[in-house]
Amino acid sequence: MSQQAVRERLQATPTRPGIYLMRSSSGEVLYVGKAANLRNRIRSYFGSPRNLEPKIRKMVGHVADFEYVVTESESEALILENTFIKRDRPRYNARLKDDKTYPYIKIDLNEEFPQVYFTRRVLQDGARYFGPYASAGSIRKTMNLLKRLFPYRSCTKAITGTDARPCLEYYIHRCVAPCIGNVTKEEYGEVIRQVILFMEGRTESVLRDLKQKMRAASDSLEFERAAILRDQVQTIERVNEAQKVVSQKRGDEDVVALAQSGGEAWVEVFFIRNGKLIGRDHFLMEGTQDEQPAHVLDQFVKQFYDTAPHIPGEVVLQYPVEDTPVLEAWLTQKSGRRVRLHVPQRGEKRRLVEMVAENAAQGLQQRMVKWLADSGNLQQAMEEVQAALNLPRLPKRIECYDISNIQGSNPVGSMVVFEDGRPKSSHYRRFQIRDVQGVDDYSMMQEMLRRRFKRLSEQVRADVGDGKGDDLGKEGASEAVGSAQAKNDAWGIIPDLVIIDGGKGHLSAVLQVFLELGVMDTVPLSSLAKENEELYVPHDPDPILLPRGSQGLFLVQRVRDEAHRFAITYHRQRRSKSAVKSAMDSVPGIGPKRKRTLLRRFGSVAGVKAASLDDLASIPGMTMSLAQKVKEHL
Repeated sequence: MSQQAVRERLQATPTRPGIYLMRSSSGEVLYVGKAANLRNRIRSYFGSPRNLEPKIRKMVGHVADFEYVVTESESEALILENTFIKRDRPRYNARLKDDKTYPYIKIDLNEEFPQVYFTRRVLQDGARYFGPYASAGSIRKTMNLLKRLFPYRSCTKAITGTDARPCLEYYIHRCVAPCIGNVTKEEYGEVIRQVILFMEGRTESVLRDLKQKMRAASDSLEFERAAILRDQVQTIERVNEAQKVVSQKRGDEDVVALAQSGGEAWVEVFFIRNGKLIGRDHFLMEGTQDEQPAHVLDQFVKQFYDTAPHIPGEVVLQYPVEDTPVLEAWLTQKSGRRVRLHVPQRGEKRRLVEMVAENAAQGLQQRMVKWLADSGNLQQAMEEVQAALNLPRLPKRIECYDISNIQGSNPVGSMVVFEDGRPKSSHYRRFQIRDVQGVDDYSMMQEMLRRRFKRLSEQVRADVGDGKGDDLGKEGASEAVGSAQAKNDAWGIIPDLVIIDGGKGHLSAVLQVFLELGVMDTVPLSSLAKENEELYVPHDPDPILLPRGSQGLFLVQRVRDEAHRFAITYHRQRRSKSAVKSAMDSVPGIGPKRKRTLLRRFGSVAGVKAASLDDLASIPGMTMSLAQKVKEHL
């Protein structure tokens, strides 16, 4: 879209609330957003790219058109934004994975003898819904627990009360048998009321009622019924004891925190009722690459509570979300009571948020471990990568490289290795970038790859000269460095695939190094761009896209994310060390030992600076010449 066309379109855009859709040249919806002022918000995308987040900057490069829908208020725009995100699933929006199919527990109170069952649709039909749950497995565990605790019916037959005999569940005290007229409609309704109270976290009320009935049965000499109620009370008490008390304030709240990796985020939700943790669940968000955690959390709150049948009075969040007043007003309207969004900074609730965040991080880590433990997934992933990149052999050894720096300061590089689809941390390497000044990622990547493959290049040339390998571009390449492999030397092993974290520019920079070292025909090379998870290979201008959700894409993402994590960790270590570097470290002739001696004698750098030349020279190991250098530098 030309600048002139953008200006004309913006001039005609209203300044009212609404939503906007960014479209590509093919008509695909790239992004959906909401705005209090449509013209101002849309204009912000077409101004200086420096003011845009990296992900949005990339998105704008693909925008060929935009459209908008005007609404009466920001709350209405928020609802419409959710609807469009769920319908179109734009690639640049963070969105709940498979959010349309989350299951719920439903209790239809309009039935004469209500059932407790599984559903994936929430209707405005007067029934009570509990959820959503992350998976069918989560809901089955809850329903199995409910069936153990409360004797409601699990059959679907029409209840007439005239059946000749009950089913087995009656005899094992899992059903009160309304089918044979053993209980009245009101008595069965009391069982369902207890189920609802338990699901709401009000277990004390349930226990109080059951104990009262147990005593009444005992007083009436109905000892068998009293024993059944006693067993039910004991079972509920054991469950109640297992529910951790996490708040001294007996209120209802949800605590939400997340962990991110690549294009996914794991959102953990703790459900607290009357101060007790009654349950927890997790949800996956996709399309979160290059997103700020606060924005991911903002999208989760909108999409999760849009369909949630119960909203507590307080939602405790890890990060502040955008347009908090609008979100609070929307949640209040949906729940019918005041709802508060709270981001604690200290105290009990802050510690609770940190606990939920730790569970999210552990969950995301376990998701990766579980995937890596499945050898079938790994084999399929390597085969898919081999086919997509047309590799000469299965990529059993993959090396990935990344650069980390802040405006050129403390630049470092990382090399991570995956063998047979699993991390091989003993072969990881870290690089201090020494020869590049300023911000130049391409040159930094070249320096790192040159140092990595220079030794391998020399080994390959030596083996070729000895006649050990005629064509190192084929499978014989691995044999050409067999002696190095036997020594378990990570530098001497030829990788089956090298992945560079970056786009076409990074690939071209590294390709120059490979040509210079003569390993271009030996080592398959590619780069992975974060924008659309596009793979690039030399001499092919078009990107290679692995199918979304494929095992191959998951593997290359995990390799890239691990390289990024390793680089960031090393960069932070280097930055921390440089931040505490002593002014005496730059004094010629003063090494660690003399520095320690001087600081121990004079107490601090300021004390050394204030000392006289004679005092400095009198320290063991010091001379007058060194004392003069110290004074000059300090």
